[in-house]
Amino acid sequence: MEDEAPNRELYARLHLSPDASKEDIRRAYRQWAQVYHPDKHRSPQMQDVATENFQHIREAYEILSDEQKRQVYDVYGMEGLNSGLELGPKLKTREEVQREFDRLRQQRQEQKIAAHVNHSGSLLVNISIAELLKSFSEGPIVTGMSSSTQVQSHISKNDTLILGGSMLIRGGAVGGSVNALLRRQTSPVSSVEVLAMAGLRSLFTVQTSRQLSTHSTGTLGISVSLIDGSINVANTWTRQLSESTIGNIQLVVGPDAAVAIGWQRQGKQNSGTGEIKLAPASFGVSGQYIHQFSTMSRGRISGKFGSTALEVELGGERRISEHSTLAMFCTLGVQGVLWKFRFTRGGQKFTIPVLLSATLNPFIASGALILPSFLYALLKTYVVKPYYLRRKHRKSQEQRRLTINEVLSARERAMKAQSLVKNVADRKQKRQAEKRGLVILEAVYGSLCNYNKGDSQRQKDGSAGVAYEDDNLPPLILDVTIPLNFLVDESGMLRLHEGIKKSGLMGFCDPCPGEEKRLKVVYTYRDHQYQVVVNDYDELFIPQEAHKQSSGCSSL
Repeated sequence: MEDEAPNRELYARLHLSPDASKEDIRRAYRQWAQVYHPDKHRSPQMQDVATENFQHIREAYEILSDEQKRQVYDVYGMEGLNSGLELGPKLKTREEVQREFDRLRQQRQEQKIAAHVNHSGSLLVNISIAELLKSFSEGPIVTGMSSSTQVQSHISKNDTLILGGSMLIRGGAVGGSVNALLRRQTSPVSSVEVLAMAGLRSLFTVQTSRQLSTHSTGTLGISVSLIDGSINVANTWTRQLSESTIGNIQLVVGPDAAVAIGWQRQGKQNSGTGEIKLAPASFGVSGQYIHQFSTMSRGRISGKFGSTALEVELGGERRISEHSTLAMFCTLGVQGVLWKFRFTRGGQKFTIPVLLSATLNPFIASGALILPSFLYALLKTYVVKPYYLRRKHRKSQEQRRLTINEVLSARERAMKAQSLVKNVADRKQKRQAEKRGLVILEAVYGSLCNYNKGDSQRQKDGSAGVAYEDDNLPPLILDVTIPLNFLVDESGMLRLHEGIKKSGLMGFCDPCPGEEKRLKVVYTYRDHQYQVVVNDYDELFIPQEAHKQSSGCSSL
């Protein structure tokens, strides 16, 4: 899938960097106006094409040359310009523009979620096969079951109501509880929560939180047991230690007195948590590390050590669809050896812990760790991966069929724009060839890892309306040799700015919406041939000596 970086199409239309000055914007507009002004072309057909492209660059110039409009566009793109912001003397800085846009967007979101209800729940079934490992005469048995459900509703702009309940069945005994929580946002930096619970645990809790500074938050709560009347007072301080790390300290005074110190770290591919808790009669240390292998899968290892627990849990989780995940964990501890299977769909969780051994048997523990990894490797290689590749291809084909008219229209506009600069591009290419300078031999843009290599040749005729491939779908790539030769400057260099989506460049288009796109360029310089592949938002600067070696997809 495509990344979610800002589009910056207006900068692409004028071939500008997002840091361009006002003079740079004026100069670029004058240069492009000479190319696309209708009076520069004689035939009516070319005049129509020039008029359309001239309107595009004029729109880009009018927005980027206006300081306040450019501020809005830089922060939120065209959505910000069309959101109803009152541009005037009151909005001068980028921060003011962003705050005003956030206010308007929050109003729209509040209207959507005002009556929105979120439901979540979980079901846990405990299964023991410890006896099955001793004797085949008995099968797996269910040793317990628990379930919980929760409904959250935004009852007003600042109020949220959460209703929930739980039930536990174990050893012939049945228990449960119900709870209700009301949360009110009293100000942008503070909130109050009231919780009432009846059942296995009957208590009443009032808690208030407040942002003490830019990087710290304080929480104070009082909890009263409705069974014995005991009172616990909890105070928690949380502070942002760095961009990715949060630390907290909690102090509880009362029958459940304790002191806890914890931290959380969130990185791009890994995260971790840790906590140390001390109480008059107990202590405990816990930690967890999660590594993101890909957008689809991640691994986790966690552990608990203390006076009441000693266990290590190792496993992984994989997303099997847009809303569903499947996870498996192996737990080793004083309670024995068990597997834990978990299926999550939306806000619902279904968990099955399977007890393999009531004791920490080394043989069973080794098998419990090795067997799932071996089976997963086989399933991933011969079942899961082929299935996902087929499904990804099927979804890609469906997306291409849904956007076929849009893509064909965009390709036609791109080809017409290329026709306006073709003569100039050919002259530039010829001059560069005569002085052994930079000559673009081939340039293709789109889904390079998926396209059929024959597509590049089949589309050379430039006919955007012709059907390609067996299923009459347009190709996943677009030939952009002409516009890149046109963009080579007089000094024999070509630069495409970082952070600019290349589909917005004049003579380009998006040939495969929803797919990851890259640009491949084959060029000659000083009688040597070079090749480079860059991602959609990456900078391209040629010629470079490093481009003598090929990069990009292995299929290229």
